[in-house]
Amino acid sequence: MAAKRNDVAELPGLDVPGTAEPKLGPTGRPLREFPVPAPLSGHGPARIIALCNQKGGVGKTTTTINLGASLAQYGRRVLAIDFDPQGALSAGLGINTHDLPTIYDLLLGSEKDTLSTIVETSTPGLDIIPANIDLSAAEVHLVNEVAREMILARVLRQVSDRYDVILIDCQPSLGLLTVNALTAAHGVLIPLECEFFALRGVALLIETIDKVRDRLNPAITLDGILPTMFDPRTLHSREVLERVVETFGDRVLESVIGRTVKFPDASVAGTPITTFAPEHAAAESYRRVARELVARGAVA
Repeated sequence: MAAKRNDVAELPGLDVPGTAEPKLGPTGRPLREFPVPAPLSGHGPARIIALCNQKGGVGKTTTTINLGASLAQYGRRVLAIDFDPQGALSAGLGINTHDLPTIYDLLLGSEKDTLSTIVETSTPGLDIIPANIDLSAAEVHLVNEVAREMILARVLRQVSDRYDVILIDCQPSLGLLTVNALTAAHGVLIPLECEFFALRGVALLIETIDKVRDRLNPAITLDGILPTMFDPRTLHSREVLERVVETFGDRVLESVIGRTVKFPDASVAGTPITTFAPEHAAAESYRRVARELVARGAVA
């Protein structure tokens, strides 16, 4: 089983010669540079990370796609799990789910072999288990199952040794599917839109994580809160980010994802932004998130 991380690791700082004030990042903390991760000597077992927020439209799917692609670019083997009935992750990676076995088939047991549902994407090192609207019926079918919260963990156990990280793109709710994801995960990454209504739900989500830790998965940790859709030109966006850092401290990643039209453009093209516009600042932002998570010990 992958090693569990209990505390945020010490992060390497950026030494500034002389007495000059260190440059501050968008979170108001000294701007650090995270090194390019060293190559791995082998692959697996995977650390499973659930990307979770009960509010929709905060960047969960965008983060899953582009974080996965960035980690793959750094030599990590990544499996993305589309765990949202809308199937946005599958569409965003250019996967047509028509006539393909999906995560729904694995959950219900109509497909026994997890490996047979894995689809390679156009990004080397990044694979996906797709989903479609069928997944919306899963909670109804699973509600009477024994150990229903553990089903996804059992499904992923078959393939975890083949990957370095498994990213679960959760649906925007705190229902049975999300509880399955939290029970299977070693860590949680919370994409948080820099907007007031997105901020309100974080306390409820962390309370849910605490309940899962207490009752189902004692080893789960909060890997970080990732600010998304940040617009430094607006006072509201800056104030929300400041409030998040004041409340959650070092649990907030130093990397911040800005608002840009390049993300929907890349989604339409069915490819990560790291491929669609590799030189764009948004692509570098996600590569920086990948480097920071490796530096924090959340990813090997």
